[in-house]
Order: sequence, then C-alpha cells, then structure tokens
Amino acid sequence: MSAFCRRTRSLVPRRVLFLSERRTYATATQIPRPPPPTEEPPTETFSAPSKPKLYYTRPPPRDDLPQIQKRWPFILAFAALGVSGWAAFLLVAMNQERLSSSVVRQILKAAREDKALQAAMGDAIRFEPTWYLNGNPWISGSINLPQGNVDVSFRLKGHKGSGTLYFTSIRKAKGEVFTPLRFKVICDDGSVINIVPQSPTSSASGSHSS
Repeated sequence: MSAFCRRTRSLVPRRVLFLSERRTYATATQIPRPPPPTEEPPTETFSAPSKPKLYYTRPPPRDDLPQIQKRWPFILAFAALGVSGWAAFLLVAMNQERLSSSVVRQILKAAREDKALQAAMGDAIRFEPTWYLNGNPWISGSINLPQGNVDVSFRLKGHKGSGTLYFTSIRKAKGEVFTPLRFKVICDDGSVINIVPQSPTSSASGSHSS
C-alpha cells in the first residue's frame, strides 16, 4: 500500500472503517425464525374475586361485649321531677300570696262576724288547714285588683262544723268600690248561708286606686 493510501486511511474515522469492513455474509441471527404458535395459551378463570388476608385479629362476638345501660330513662325522670317541683313551688308561692292579701283577711273577718254563720259552724271560725301545705289553707281562685276582679274560695271550720266559702266581687269602673256578687258559705251538712256585709274589698280597692 502506498504512502498516500495509508495517509488517507488515517484521516477516515475508525467507526466508518469498521462499518465498511463489516462482513456481508449471512449469520445465524439472519436465518428465518420459526412461525409463531397458532394455539392461544390456556386462560385461567376464577369464580369470585380474591379476598385479602386479615391484618388484625377479629373482634369478639357482640354477645361478649358489656351491655351499656340506657341513660335516657333516668334523664327523663329527672327532668319530669324537676318540672313537677318547679310547678309545685309556683303553686305554693301563689297560694301564699293570696293568703297574705288584705282581701282574704277582710273576707275572713266578715265571715267570723256573721251571726248566722256562727250559729251554723260555731265559734272560733278559722281557715281549715291542709296537710300538704304544712297547716296552711288552700285559697282557690284569683285576686286581680288592677283589673277589678276578685273570685276566691276556701275552706272554713268551727267547733260545730265546716264548710266552703265562695266570694266574687267586681269593680265596674276605675276608681269605684268593689260590688260583691257572691258571698256565701256552703256547709258540709248542705245548708247555705249568705253573708251580706259591707264590701270586703272597698278599702283595698280604694288604696289601690289612690
């Protein structure tokens, strides 16, 4: 090989030379490959989805758990007891207010001074005590002096007998005295005694209107 050829070959990159000098005859990798299989591989099927394994122990059955007591019956009973106590307190307070009013005191004074009532019930006419009010009487009805309406009833007793007193009085106009509409005592033996005194609420109404 001449010097010119050697010089030219030295200038050509080795990769180009390698590609030009690569063999052109057939190799083992170029032999025709066998045809692919015509049958498909068997398919594996499952009747249900797979179940993962447990990562923790199963809790005990429900029967083994402690039974938690229901608290709502106790709460309901406590609420009912509280409401009943508050209602009883209001009733006692209102009864005490009616008992200490000047109207009831004047009604009792007029009943004690009535001769017919003394003959029927005896002397020492007084309120009939009740055990659930610690000896105090129960005054039914209402006393509303600003609106001009008094309607009460309570029990009386003497050494001969006892009965129920009923008193009703109204005021027709502001500034006028009260007019009694009903003032009587029904004794336990059935006798009825009408009491017709001066208006028991005249002084009370006059002090209120002033």
